[in-house]
Amino acid sequence: MTTAQHLAAIDLLRGRAFPAQRDRSEFGDSGPGYHLATLPTPADGLAAVDRAPDRSREPYEAECEALVVALSSRWGQPQWFALWSVFIGSICGEEIPQPWDELSHCAEDLHIWRVEDHWIAVGVARAEGEDEHRLVAVVTDVDPP
Repeated sequence: MTTAQHLAAIDLLRGRAFPAQRDRSEFGDSGPGYHLATLPTPADGLAAVDRAPDRSREPYEAECEALVVALSSRWGQPQWFALWSVFIGSICGEEIPQPWDELSHCAEDLHIWRVEDHWIAVGVARAEGEDEHRLVAVVTDVDPP
C-alpha cells in the first residue's frame, strides 16, 4: 500500500460511521467512537516472502514518517502523544477508553491531529504477541486520556 492509499483509507474511515459495538472491518477493528486500522506496507510483503523477516521497526517508521508528512500538509504539524502513562494506568486498573487502551499495549507513541470533531493518529505498533511491527491509523471521537 502506498502513502496515497494510506491517505485514502484514512479518509474512508473519517467518513464512516462508528458502529454501536466492536466489529471488524476490512482495515481492522472498529467500535463505539473509533476505527483502528492496520495499514499494509511493503515491509509486510517482504516478511511474507522471507520466513525469517527482519523484525526491525525501521521500514515501518519510514512508512509512518511519509504518512505524517502527507497528513501534516493537510492539517499542520501533529502533536506527539506518548502512551507510556496510559499503559501504566491500564495495567494498574485505571479505566482507559478504547481505542487508547488497546493502543497503549502495542504502541509507544503516536502522531495525532485534531481534525474537526475527530482525532486522527498514526504510529508504529507491535503485532500482538510478536516482535513484528505494523503501521496503524486511528480515527476516533474519544479524547486521548
